[in-house]
Amino acid sequence: MLRFLKKLCAGKTTDIDKKIAGLNYPLEERKFSRSLDENVAVIKKLLTDVDIAQYKLIQSAGKNPARYFLIFFDGIVHSEIVNSNIIKPLMNSKTEEGSPKLEKLLATVVQAGESKIIDTFKAVIESVTHGDTVLFIESCDQAAVFNTRQFSTRAITEPDNEKVLSGPREGFTELLVQNLSQILRRARTNELKTKMMTLGKRTQTKICVCYLDSLVNREVLEELYRRLDKIDIDGVLDSNYITEEIHDYPLSPFRTVGSTERPDVVVGRLLEGRIAILVDNSPVALTVPYLFIENFQSNEDYYFNFYYSSFSRLLRILGFFLTLSVPGLYIAVVAFHQEILPLQLLMRIAMERQSVPLPAALEAVIMLIVFDILRETGVRMPSNIGQALSIVGALVIGQAAVEASLVAAPMIIVVAATGITSLLVPKLNAPMIFWRLFFLIMASTFGFFGLTIGLSLLFIHLNNLTSFGVEHLSLKGSFRLQENKDIFIRFPWPYMIDRPKGLSRNKVRQTGDGIDD
Repeated sequence: MLRFLKKLCAGKTTDIDKKIAGLNYPLEERKFSRSLDENVAVIKKLLTDVDIAQYKLIQSAGKNPARYFLIFFDGIVHSEIVNSNIIKPLMNSKTEEGSPKLEKLLATVVQAGESKIIDTFKAVIESVTHGDTVLFIESCDQAAVFNTRQFSTRAITEPDNEKVLSGPREGFTELLVQNLSQILRRARTNELKTKMMTLGKRTQTKICVCYLDSLVNREVLEELYRRLDKIDIDGVLDSNYITEEIHDYPLSPFRTVGSTERPDVVVGRLLEGRIAILVDNSPVALTVPYLFIENFQSNEDYYFNFYYSSFSRLLRILGFFLTLSVPGLYIAVVAFHQEILPLQLLMRIAMERQSVPLPAALEAVIMLIVFDILRETGVRMPSNIGQALSIVGALVIGQAAVEASLVAAPMIIVVAATGITSLLVPKLNAPMIFWRLFFLIMASTFGFFGLTIGLSLLFIHLNNLTSFGVEHLSLKGSFRLQENKDIFIRFPWPYMIDRPKGLSRNKVRQTGDGIDD
């Protein structure tokens, strides 16, 4: 054994090296040999210049010592488990004639809570890079993998982007197993299925597809698996990599795949028949199908009284339409339809605009861009000064622009109202920027007629969107009470009987005191 190690350290060409060099296929695809020395040589070849790789050759006690080889990555393993539960028992074990059986070794010697058997070098690389420890035995063409992971992760905290006044304060972290545990604590049933997959040819990122077996729509589930299997990408570093690969309309600004950092939201959607996708190293979970009304729903809607929740949701819907239409409406009135304004208001607007050199439409575009710049600056700056910077910047720039007669005071009011209402629906920030500009162009060109055309095109676009075969927005004109119980307002829980149409195949519960269709 010492002679073999000296040859490896000296870098001399051995018969094993020649045998490895003569292979006409990648080493990762090769299965183990019964020769421990050959397996060690292949491992060292695969992990050349990987200095965090730790190798340990062990001999058992007794007259006929057996040889073992351990490999693990320093920094991502629990060293106490490796030393006390694996290395020490192997060194103290006494072997009989011949090499020990791997199954017997796992059952009687090694003290590990989770283990499995592998037979390819590709599985070795996937295991050790994930914090596992791999054990090879002389004269055995299989290896054992032990769970010795110890990753440094941040604590479970409330997500900054989804804070609530009432309800659970937990949020997802970057560790997939930890995120799964938060879901399992809330859905303690064997109907919760968790299927693991690997995406990314080089990152080998683990993802987990979660659903409730008795509620999920099988067609949606099969379509999701089909799209996931088609993904061909080098690496998946965040859940948005998957979003852009599986969503229905790549060029649409509206999302057809939901996202959240809250486990209670994920479980709530699973109970409606949706499917969740958790991605390792990302705190954002994806949910499909995704309906347009979810942009206005909040998990707090179900933790407060239904009167307050319904009023809050109506405010969000109103804010969405106001932030899209207010700039275009102002331009249409000022440039085309002055007759609808009261005379005194029209005269005041005219007096304010008298000294402004720019057309109203160009003025609106510039001010909206300035507002977006200030908002992005506030987001990117450190949290302790970002909010103060954006508020002070808006006040200073707005006041200076009015005093310098570069912008009319009514335009400052319009832009402020547009910016404030956009904060009501943060999930729609990206599409609102593009559609607001489109409405502004249409209104500045055709007045109210152009604004009407823009709104019509928006509804047509939304009505044509689907999410995994489910309509993103239904505008059929029919009204069935149970299909609208959680749309514009939230009904009390005793009346919420059916799940959203197209998402599930079962009702919430059978009850005799609900509202019928």
